[in-house]
Amino acid sequence: MRIGYPCINRTIGCTGSRTFRLKSYSEERLIAAASNNLDCLLQMLRFNAEHKILFFRISSDLIPFASHDVCQLDWPSYFGRELGEIGDYISSHDMRISMHPGQYTVLNSPDVSTVGNSIEELLYHARVLDAMALDRSAKIQIHVGGVYGDRGKGMLRFVERWRDLDDRVKERLVIENDERNYSLSDCLGIHDNTGIPVLFDVLHHEMNNRGESLAGAFALFTKTWEEEDGTPMVDYSQSTAGPGARHSESIDVQQYKRFLEQTEAFDYDVMLEIKDKEASVLRVLPILVSDPRFYPRSGV
Repeated sequence: MRIGYPCINRTIGCTGSRTFRLKSYSEERLIAAASNNLDCLLQMLRFNAEHKILFFRISSDLIPFASHDVCQLDWPSYFGRELGEIGDYISSHDMRISMHPGQYTVLNSPDVSTVGNSIEELLYHARVLDAMALDRSAKIQIHVGGVYGDRGKGMLRFVERWRDLDDRVKERLVIENDERNYSLSDCLGIHDNTGIPVLFDVLHHEMNNRGESLAGAFALFTKTWEEEDGTPMVDYSQSTAGPGARHSESIDVQQYKRFLEQTEAFDYDVMLEIKDKEASVLRVLPILVSDPRFYPRSGV
């Protein structure tokens, strides 16, 4: 079990997702922003390795506008040395990496232009991970998308669009259950037709389910992962008071301990989607030392 947090480190003082507006695009701005982001990413990974945090989600803004027509730079070659260095660091420290394209990446949209843009965005993410020479356990997670008045047709469109994806995307793609449109059961149905692994979001499942218990849900989604996909992935967050799925500012350690106990029969890598990022990870690391699943076993 590796534990981690997404995209931003609030301790080290750099920003790994610097970007700019499309109307002010220039190749010089792209190079400057991407250089900053790559440098900061390596700093964050070094911090994580030092603190035994071996799961990290890389920001989609790593190379700004890389999936847009405006970008003509051969960025995998231009930043080949930096991307290779980062990939070597990840591999040598046995880290797990994921990426999560934004809300406008919607494969099952009825709008052809949205689908085209989504496909380009997914290919960009795959090219980042390929440029780092990471194996297929480095995943790209997306939601199924919108319902558009007919959930069954929405699922069918997703499957049809998936079939036409580049193999570089297919081997990294995972789908995540969401809090409103597509439950774990829906994602499992898509898996049955595609083989796509299902990434399980705990809070989303609490809000949108078909009556599966937490342990029951784990028994189902973990079976969708093949050995080449790596250890099953989980997004864990806690909700603030009131309606909606707003993530809490900091983790409730006792609540997290109960979650570990409820899922003790399963091995998984867990991403803490808590607003204070690495601070919450550092708060729960001491209770993981006694968990036989925790990696690395050398302690914290």
